[in-house]
Amino acid sequence: MTKMMWSRSMLIGAGAIVALVVSAGCSSGNGGNEQAGQQAPGTPSATSAPAGQDHNQADAMFAQHMIPHHQQAIEMSDIVFGKQGIDPRVTDLAKQIKAAQGPEIEQMRSWLSQWGNPPMPAMTPGEGQDGHDMGDMSGMSGGMMGMMSGEDMTALKNAAGVEASRLFLTGMITHHQGAIDMAQNEINDGRFAPAIELSRTIVKTQQQEIDTMKGILATL
Repeated sequence: MTKMMWSRSMLIGAGAIVALVVSAGCSSGNGGNEQAGQQAPGTPSATSAPAGQDHNQADAMFAQHMIPHHQQAIEMSDIVFGKQGIDPRVTDLAKQIKAAQGPEIEQMRSWLSQWGNPPMPAMTPGEGQDGHDMGDMSGMSGGMMGMMSGEDMTALKNAAGVEASRLFLTGMITHHQGAIDMAQNEINDGRFAPAIELSRTIVKTQQQEIDTMKGILATL
């Protein structure tokens, strides 16, 4: 009888040791996964976008508004290309503007597509996000963004020679100043790193072009 009780005690003790070993092995396995950088399902950082790759409403508004803004600058350049007697410096500048802004339009369109083509935010007619006059967006007319009005575009189309050069330059200076304002808003309020980088490029290059245009105007 004593021998049987001793055997049973040995079996129970052995079972306890096995349980302890299995438990320790499971604990060690979890720690190994953590050390290898594996994260448990549902961990927020496992599904979040890389830093600078998520976007906010400011990013969407920047792309939505800068696309038609760039399109008008290209239209103004095309008008100049079709005229005689335009100062060659003006023609060269128009080519430079079109070459830069065409690819930027495609870049911003790809971002909007990536973001699911968010709709334009609702605005009070003639007002921007901060209450500034945005003009008639449907007609691409002027306001805070520096857009040319329909009358301005018609005047540019009808002008010739030096007058056409002058109208192009004065209009494009205002246009560029509006683009710089929009880009600066994106730098201040945006979240999407590529859009912020593009905005910095716009601020730098278009300010340089403004300085060039003012220099040309002074000699016409």
